[in-house]
Amino acid sequence: MTLASALNIANSSFRAIGAQSANIASNIANANTPGYSNEVANLATTSYNGVMVFSITRDANAALAAQVQGATSDSAMQSAVSTGIATLAQTVSDSSSSTSTGALSNGASPSAMIANLQSALTTYEAAPNNLASAQAAVAAASTLAASLNSASHTVAQVRTQADSQIAQDVSSVNSLLTQFQTVNNSIISGQGTGANIGTLQDQRDQLVAQLSKYMGVSTSINSNGSMAIFTDSGSTLFQTAPYKLTFQASGSLGPSMSGNQVLVNGVPITGASANTPIQSGEIAGLVKLRDTVAPQYQSQLDQIAGGLISAFQETDQSATNTGLPPQPGLFTAPGLTSVPNSSNFTGLATSIQVNAAADPAQGGTPTLLRDGGISDTSNIDYTYNSTGQTGYTGRLQLLISALGAAMSFSSAGGLPTGTSLTGYAQASVSWVQAANQTASSNTTYQQSLLSQASSALSNATGVNLDSELTNMLTIESSYTASAKLLTAANSMLQSLLTAV
Repeated sequence: MTLASALNIANSSFRAIGAQSANIASNIANANTPGYSNEVANLATTSYNGVMVFSITRDANAALAAQVQGATSDSAMQSAVSTGIATLAQTVSDSSSSTSTGALSNGASPSAMIANLQSALTTYEAAPNNLASAQAAVAAASTLAASLNSASHTVAQVRTQADSQIAQDVSSVNSLLTQFQTVNNSIISGQGTGANIGTLQDQRDQLVAQLSKYMGVSTSINSNGSMAIFTDSGSTLFQTAPYKLTFQASGSLGPSMSGNQVLVNGVPITGASANTPIQSGEIAGLVKLRDTVAPQYQSQLDQIAGGLISAFQETDQSATNTGLPPQPGLFTAPGLTSVPNSSNFTGLATSIQVNAAADPAQGGTPTLLRDGGISDTSNIDYTYNSTGQTGYTGRLQLLISALGAAMSFSSAGGLPTGTSLTGYAQASVSWVQAANQTASSNTTYQQSLLSQASSALSNATGVNLDSELTNMLTIESSYTASAKLLTAANSMLQSLLTAV
């Protein structure tokens, strides 16, 4: 080895050690930076047996990254559904306290309110001449109608809020795709010039991770370093340039109203007409909540409201003018002139109310509940207590029985179609509570999976401080050896110069 060779080797070693030290310092400084991947300085020998850092690569694990993205999408979807159902469940937050008759006196659900009405009717039947009992029964009916109105309003609110959030999410996705294009182009350029693109790749992966919150995604890397992004159902989101997501907010969503679809370059990725609908992510969860879960509960509420109108309908009581059609009695709705069947109950929970003719709060006569004729006070053909007996209980007995009698319900609510009104209302409470519990459990489970996947990715690609400190000690040893080589070469050179 010549002196010049020794000096060159020592010099290259110092340069390599400097680059390695800078790399380790960067790793340590970013140990707690979210999304940062550990970077490694790769060494190679030179033509004169020196050493150089020829590249810096980052630790990456595509399989674990994909798992984190999938877990993020699934967790976001379950969380969106769970949050909405939790709001719906507030409409059935019944108290455990009860009266001697078993009615849930503090219950918030329509089921509890029906039980309260049934109890009030039983009390009125025991004392049909008691005006206060008549007033209490009508008040219970009014509270029941109000609970259905309130629950229906909550459903509309949940659907409208979900629709509004979808619009915000679509805007966020478009923004992320625009940012992704900028970073992706920089990576392509950097890879072409041999620059260190580790930080840019971290940024790109972080953008993909953020996208996965809104919808399930998959990715592929092209030979030039460019990345393509697809939805979990195969629709393209980014290929050289971002695809455009569009969505028109639907506004307030009442019963029977449908929300708009999310489109990618004009092609739907949500809704019944989508050939490749997205399967996960917050948007998919919001669509499920808006278009499936909440409407099903709305249908149940409408069936209960329609069932009440049917159960309390008044029929022709005349002996001579027979064949008159049934009329809405205690329960009715604005513009309702006949008793609808179960296929026409849509929207009734929103508008059901107590007939003003029997409601003392509206100037009505509560004893009509006992006597009949609520539907038309001027038409005696619908009067049950034609003789005006204060002890008459026939009509009250019919109403109490009607609450427990079997009737037909639509299958749209997803509950038994042949049961009593009280049974159907109780089944609705159970459905909401079960859905809430299931959604909450699924959310907890998916969040646990996400935490585990994130930890696994961090362990595989993140900075290990112990390893970095060990590497620093190794570099220090290399520095010492290089320094000794330089000292020896310098000493030999000084000896040579002295000899000359």
